[in-house]
Amino acid sequence: MSKLGKRLIQAAKEARAIARGKADPSTCRVHVPIDIDVKAIRTRLRLTQTEFAHRFGIPPGTLRDCEQHRRRPEGPARVLLVVIDKEPEAVNRALARELA
Repeated sequence: MSKLGKRLIQAAKEARAIARGKADPSTCRVHVPIDIDVKAIRTRLRLTQTEFAHRFGIPPGTLRDCEQHRRRPEGPARVLLVVIDKEPEAVNRALARELA
């Protein structure tokens, strides 16, 4: 088995242990990609820049700069963008409670 295969199996076992409450989730490392294609995320959601910015609380100028590669999202912004990409409805629900 390849190194990657072994690492994937080990990661799955660790995830299962955390899910079952048999391991401490604080020992888990999270990988957030350095480069995030903000425009691709927005395009997949079929939102204009203005709609995306307002829906997810991102200043329109910041969004524009990220899409034009004049700025790179950092830290928590990268995490938020990954979650928006993977689970946009979860973010919508979470923010809707705050806005209501």
